[in-house]
Order: sequence, then structure tokens, then C-alpha cells
Amino acid sequence: MREPLKGSALGQFPLSALPRFARLVRYAALVKTSTKFTLRVHDRFTGPVQSLFVSDVVVVGSGVFGAWTAHHLLRAGARVTLVDAYGPGNSRSSSGDESRILRYGYGSDEIYSRFARHSRAQWRDLDARTDDGRPLWHPCGVLWLAPDGDPYAAETLATLRAGGYAVEVLDDGALRARYPHVDTRDVTRAMFEPEGGVIMARRSVQALSAELLRSGVLVRHGRAEPPSTRGSISGVRLIDGTALAADTFVFACGAWLPALFPELLGPRITATRQVVMFFGPPPGDERFTSPRMPAWIDFASGIYGIPDLEGRGIKVGIDTHGPRFDPDSGDRTMDGESIDKARAWLGRRFPSMAAAPLVESRVCQYENTSSGDFLIDRHPDHENVWLVGGGSGHGFKHGPAVGEYVTQLIAGHGEPIPAFALSAKGTVAQRAVY
Repeated sequence: MREPLKGSALGQFPLSALPRFARLVRYAALVKTSTKFTLRVHDRFTGPVQSLFVSDVVVVGSGVFGAWTAHHLLRAGARVTLVDAYGPGNSRSSSGDESRILRYGYGSDEIYSRFARHSRAQWRDLDARTDDGRPLWHPCGVLWLAPDGDPYAAETLATLRAGGYAVEVLDDGALRARYPHVDTRDVTRAMFEPEGGVIMARRSVQALSAELLRSGVLVRHGRAEPPSTRGSISGVRLIDGTALAADTFVFACGAWLPALFPELLGPRITATRQVVMFFGPPPGDERFTSPRMPAWIDFASGIYGIPDLEGRGIKVGIDTHGPRFDPDSGDRTMDGESIDKARAWLGRRFPSMAAAPLVESRVCQYENTSSGDFLIDRHPDHENVWLVGGGSGHGFKHGPAVGEYVTQLIAGHGEPIPAFALSAKGTVAQRAVY
């Protein structure tokens, strides 16, 4: 059994201590109507449930937070339904892009370093048991580029060293020797995380969801409606009229959370338009592939990147928050201003890529809390409803640890982390977590 995360709420109780969830027989009775059975729920719903599958927990949202929550709930003995409006790893979701960076460094916020290290082991496990001929995990390392004297970089290095995390400091000579194809003349010192790497995001979420389906989780399409009354609920209705009954409900809906709970979360979570672009390296040039090239974070430029994986080209992402964005109907056409910004950065940092063609681009979204801290808390009006979101552009890597933490909170064994509380979420953007 994997050792639980130490030094935080995840280290308090192993999953084996989680009691089996209460069953829902008391809520429902099979009623024979003509030639078929229909499950009727004795609660506030007026119509029949159209599925005989009875769950202990319904997880709404099959992105990285929802899928890993379903995984850990299943391991704890719960019967789980996982529902999503567009399906796992869909193009509208924040988890639907090709790749995501896993790093330990988070300034002085070591809770995220611990979550990342704990999650890394589970991503590697998922990779090992998913055999489709392509890796889900690329251990290419992560290179931090920051100007001399940058306080966030200094805090990051101090935190990583104090916590025993793998980190190397590279001076300008070491940088040039290791990465001669990267122009680092403006960088006097850099950090390299050798245990960092890249997760193939969309395929990982889809692989995990497929595994859940094979293991007995009901994975289905459907758009959930918010609870219509206060107090404990016994079911969630989908827009097609289906009602899903359970004891507990987890809304891990990413950028859709503000629309589902507008009064509560509308002012506290903001979806912003974010862009990533892929540029094609010169033919036959392997300098920009893993492991010759790591993932990188260029803090002074507000840009991050990922090496050429699976022949898609070098990925360049702009981390600066964009305008507000509707995840359902927002225009996902790439804009020329973003292309020009990415190309200018690429030509400066990688001179041989100055004329590289844009081979692919994506418009996705962040779902930002005011500080960048996650939201993982009970709904104040519904004692059996949990809100899980606020990935804020850095959440994907933490999916496994988040799912484990949510599972322990539901079981009553987890120690709440104050930074994740609803009460800690403001309405004015003051980004502090990157």
C-alpha cells in the first residue's frame, strides 16, 4: 500500500481506515411499472430516476480533480458515479490540453510541494499500468529561469532544500554547458528540478476514466443542475431529467463552478482565457526533445514551456491571466497578439527557433480563485455537498493528492487545510500562488 502523504492532512489516516460508505437503500424502492423497473427516490424529486445504478457518491466533473476523487473513493469502498457534460478530457475542459508540467517549487507554500511529490508517485503508477505504447509521464525535469535576486525563486530554493526535495542550482557556466541551444545571457543562476517532468494531460484523464469504468464506476455524460433547495440533498438532476441518487455529492466542475453556484462562487472563481502554442523545430533537430530539453518556467516573461513531445512541437504557454471566458461558448480561435508574443519570446530564448512555424494552438481556461489557492470545502448550505476546484492554472499536477484529500474529508478523517477553505476565498484578485 502506498504510504500516505506526511506532514499534512493526507498523512493523518491511511485509506484502509476509511469506513465503507452508507448505502442508499433507505432512499429508494424499486417500483415495477409495466415491463420494466424504475427507481423512484423518496425525496424532493418529482420524476423518476432513469438508472438503476445506486451510488454512495456522485462526482460531477470528470477532469483531473473529479477523476482522481472518484479513483480514491472507489479504493475506499464507495460506489461512485462520475458524470460530465462533455466527457473526460474534452476540449472545453482545463484538463483537455495535451500536456502539463509537474514541479515541486512553489515559493514558501510547501503544502503544494508536498501535494506535488505525493501526486508524482501516483502519476507514475498510472503510467505503469496504462499500456498503449505511449508514456503518460515524461521525466524530463523542470528548469526555473528567474532574474538575479528574484524573491519568489529564492523562497522556492529555500523551501525545497529545507524539505529535502531534489533541486540543483546552475550558474551561467553550467547552464550554457548543459543547454547550449538556449540563450540564458540574462540569467545568472537557475534551478533545475530533476524529479519534475510532464504529464500527458488529456490522455491521462481519459486513461484514468477508462480504468474507473472497468472497475465498476458509472461514467456517463450529462449536465448537472445545482441543488434547488437548502439542506442535505439526496440526488442531483441532469438537464435531460435523469436524477442521480447518492449520500454525498462532489462538484469538481472547474470553470463551470461559478455558473452552477453563481451567488456563492460567481464572485470567488473567475474563468480566464489562456493560450498555448506549439512551434515546429527544424527537421531532424532533436535538441528540443525530451530528455535533451526539460520543461521550463521563465518567470520574468510570464511564459512556461514544454519540450517537443510526441512530435507536436515546442509548447509555449502564456501564464498571464487573460480576459474572462465562457467555457461553454467562448471563441477558441487563436489571436495574433498572443502568437506574436510567443514568437518573440521563442526567438530570444531559442535563437534557432526564431523562424519556427506555428504548427498547433489551443485556447483553454484557468479557473482562478483570488489568491490561486484551491477551493476544497463543504457547501455552506448543503452539508453533504463538497466543492472542489479553483485549480488556478497550476492544479493539474496535484490531481491525485487532491482526490485523496477530498476522500478523507468526506469520510471525516481529513484535517482541513485553511488555505483551501471557502472562507479564505476573496473577491478581489491578489494572485499569490503560481
